[in-house]
Amino acid sequence: MGNQLDRITHLNYSELPTGDPSGIEKDELRVGVAYFFSDEEEDLDERSQPDKYSVKGSSSPGQEPPTHHHPLVLNETQFSAFRGQECIFSKVSSGPQAGDLRVFSVSALSALCKPGDLLELLYLGPSDHPPPPPHWAVYVGSGQIIHLHQGQIRQDSLYEAGAGNVGRVVNSWYRYRPLVAELVVQNACGHLGLKSDEICWTNSESFAAWCRFGKREFKAGGELQAAAGTQHQQQYYLKIHLAENKVHTVRFHSLEDLIREKRRIDASGKLRVIKDLAIVDGKE
Repeated sequence: MGNQLDRITHLNYSELPTGDPSGIEKDELRVGVAYFFSDEEEDLDERSQPDKYSVKGSSSPGQEPPTHHHPLVLNETQFSAFRGQECIFSKVSSGPQAGDLRVFSVSALSALCKPGDLLELLYLGPSDHPPPPPHWAVYVGSGQIIHLHQGQIRQDSLYEAGAGNVGRVVNSWYRYRPLVAELVVQNACGHLGLKSDEICWTNSESFAAWCRFGKREFKAGGELQAAAGTQHQQQYYLKIHLAENKVHTVRFHSLEDLIREKRRIDASGKLRVIKDLAIVDGKE
């Protein structure tokens, strides 16, 4: 898969690294299996995705999107991510890091947005078709978004790009300090029209997050540039939250690889994740 994964394991909350300086030592964290969902397609970047987030999107037959007064709560995989012992990402519905994971119809979502917001759009298509990974975009005002889609950074109407989908504002998921809204919009607008080899982000999430936080780690190869000349390479940990306070942890050497794997798992669906991890359990 190209990701620099070590091994995968099954740990209780108390065994995992936290932001608490008094937490466990790094050598106490066991990490297990060197692959994840090896039968999935090779690379879920924006260039290989169907055109579900362009202005040609439409509602699925017989599917009613949620209204503003009735937001939807999805049965989805939840994650948190750490750089060393520092929490840098949290998408969980319970515990001290809990956030609001509700989604809204796109028509309702536009009323909740401000320029500079990060948006996540999710495709709710037929259950027998695997969905693409969640699609991220920067809201730039007047109902418009800028996003990386199919190898191009483009501006579209939020309502048209998200037709038939649901979405949410995800400003708080990454724990980095955001830039001011004007700079977020400027970052997005400054890259409009870039295509293919001109783009240094591998997916819509990395591009949108870079616009808001300005950190080079979101760029392809940015981690290697940041680590040049340093003696030790930083470790990242992705925690996949399961039932009964159990988690699986995967270790990475870059934020870019962590985001790729998180999106791959998201596209697999929660039931598929639990099934595959149960197979891993049975082999140990």
